[in-house]
Amino acid sequence: MSVYITARHMVGGTDHEHIASVKWENVDNSNTGESTRATMVDWIKNKGGKAYVKDGGGKVGVGVVEATPPYLRTHADGKWTNNLLALPTF
Repeated sequence: MSVYITARHMVGGTDHEHIASVKWENVDNSNTGESTRATMVDWIKNKGGKAYVKDGGGKVGVGVVEATPPYLRTHADGKWTNNLLALPTF
């Protein structure tokens, strides 16, 4: 399964490490949902899930930064990027 992350909820700060949960839309069937950071990290790392952020006419992949605790960040052209922080908050 693949999803587009469409919004973020921040707790305790403004950087990627403070994304506490995300809203998403299924790429295949447009179903929507909300997941905590820990759930999304686990889904990407351990369950083969793929997450993206729409970027103009394309998409940017979301990866997991190995920190304590791990967190989400977009990754494009071999570099970590800030596309998640450009999303609306909820």
